[in-house]
Amino acid sequence: MTTEILGISSMATRLLLAELAGAYERVVDARVRIESVGGVDAAKRVAAGEAFDVVFLASDAIDKLVAAGHALAGSRVDLVHSGVAVAVRDGAAAVNIADEAAVRAAVLAAKSLSYSTGPSGVALAKLFERWGIAQEIQSRIVTPPPGIPVGSLVAKGEVELGFQQLSELIHVQGIRILGPLPAEIQITTTFSGAVCATSRQPEAVRALLRYMAAPEAAEAKRRQGMNPV
Repeated sequence: MTTEILGISSMATRLLLAELAGAYERVVDARVRIESVGGVDAAKRVAAGEAFDVVFLASDAIDKLVAAGHALAGSRVDLVHSGVAVAVRDGAAAVNIADEAAVRAAVLAAKSLSYSTGPSGVALAKLFERWGIAQEIQSRIVTPPPGIPVGSLVAKGEVELGFQQLSELIHVQGIRILGPLPAEIQITTTFSGAVCATSRQPEAVRALLRYMAAPEAAEAKRRQGMNPV
């Protein structure tokens, strides 16, 4: 009998998880269905007791679900490290992001900017506060609607400068990726999976997570703009 595993994830890992789930289905008699939504919404739905087998979120969000009893203790498996990149609309002039000072200058010069509402966006907002420019640029920040990639806003010309995980930018048409944030201010998020407390087949989920964490999955992770843990 085919095992059906139902999962939920944040948007940042949707393409990677789709690829890995498809590969898993080809080697195991299982069907894996993963719904990708905004990370905050995903965590809320798991916390509300919605019937999922597996959840994929930033590691700190997973830890909160475990602590609250919504995911099984000891089931967290770290999968990838994901960094933030910067993008402009295709055809727009390049912007210097070579170092911290250059990024700060680019942010101040941008008529509009946008960043994720997830962990990387929270960290970026703290960076702007540390730079002392948060109030100055507040009116120019465009918050993406839930589930809408920052890159799509950049492609439409609604945002001049976009910050988001590289994995969420690399497949967006109509944008130019300037590169990752420089090392001194790079924001790295670790994404993990865990068994949901509502799952009736925890061992099947653990097997899936082992597969996704295996060395054989490394190439797919790099192809999707992430680094294996």
